[in-house]
Amino acid sequence: MTQLPLSILPSGGEALYYSALFRAEESEAALSRLESEIQWRQEPVIMFGRAILQPRLTALYGDPTKSYRYSGLTMQPLPWTELLLDLKHRVERTAGTTFTTVLLNQYRDEQDSMGWHRDNEKELGENPQIGSLSFGEVRTFKLRRYLEPHVKVSIDLEPGSFLLMRGECQEIWEHCLPKTKRPKGLRINLTFRSIKAV
Repeated sequence: MTQLPLSILPSGGEALYYSALFRAEESEAALSRLESEIQWRQEPVIMFGRAILQPRLTALYGDPTKSYRYSGLTMQPLPWTELLLDLKHRVERTAGTTFTTVLLNQYRDEQDSMGWHRDNEKELGENPQIGSLSFGEVRTFKLRRYLEPHVKVSIDLEPGSFLLMRGECQEIWEHCLPKTKRPKGLRINLTFRSIKAV
């Protein structure tokens, strides 16, 4: 039976949360393989005019020629692995769309994070669909309206969960994964997206 998602935004696009797209044993196996099989890097990005190392590890995989640029960093995709293709096909069936690329983030502990941002780069096109798949430690994901930052929503992303952001979500809302004072273990997040020709 298909799991019905939880809609977490009051208006302005959609963020649909599937709490258990993968069973616990599937999630644990995927986390272990992703940690060991992915070619992780810690890349510098430009923030406030200076280069700083991102507070997490990253990797980009996908279709050839589908490079991705954000915060002054241009990433070239590595070829899809067997595991990543399996995960891609699984989330595509749920999302009802096709993804060309996956950006992976490894959060090693509670000090690793992602700052406020919108996935609105021009190569993603208008109203992009972003599919976010989580394995490992539960972390709190926050959204706030870009022009009304006092309007906020948050949700704990569980292992094996899938969050699909679509419609005007990236135009109206920004999101982050903040640091926490509570000790946290390994979390790996995969954000599937479709890179357009620009």
